[in-house]
Amino acid sequence: MAKVDRRILKTQEALKKAMLELMTEKNFDDITIQDLADRANVNRGTIYLHYQDKFDLLDKLIEAHLHELGAMNEWACELDWKDALVPYFEFFERNYLFYSTMLTSKEAPSSFRVRLLASFMEGFKGEIDRDSGRNSDLNDDVMLQYSGTAYVGVIEWWIKNGMPYPAKDMAKQVGTLLGRSL
Repeated sequence: MAKVDRRILKTQEALKKAMLELMTEKNFDDITIQDLADRANVNRGTIYLHYQDKFDLLDKLIEAHLHELGAMNEWACELDWKDALVPYFEFFERNYLFYSTMLTSKEAPSSFRVRLLASFMEGFKGEIDRDSGRNSDLNDDVMLQYSGTAYVGVIEWWIKNGMPYPAKDMAKQVGTLLGRSL
């Protein structure tokens, strides 16, 4: 695969950061291409070299984060709940601006929360304990919806409240709860 020029990556990162910062300050509908260009310190034309419009930029930003979470799902299922969730909470902590904007802002697209929930539910599918018999009378769809919604809700709460507990503590507590419910 061809290596992407560092200048292109730097410009794209500046534009993504500008989008997030502007979304914390104003309604998404009110953000203009000129606002993005000014914030990222690029020309308007430069934006169109990388993205069709501000919707494309936001979509690419969302896709990148969901892709990274999906990649974590690949190896996390090999660990116990508490150990598996540490990298997730550390990821949310490192990407606080993105997740605080996307999960707590009224202006963020509601589709993001739906896509995040679907991603986690997909990852939880193989984690349902059917061997012990404790979940024999429970429907998979209900268990996945319950666990996924609870997980996203706790992440939202944690971020909204300024991450009052360290990532490792959150992973331990949420891991215990998910282990009990799946």
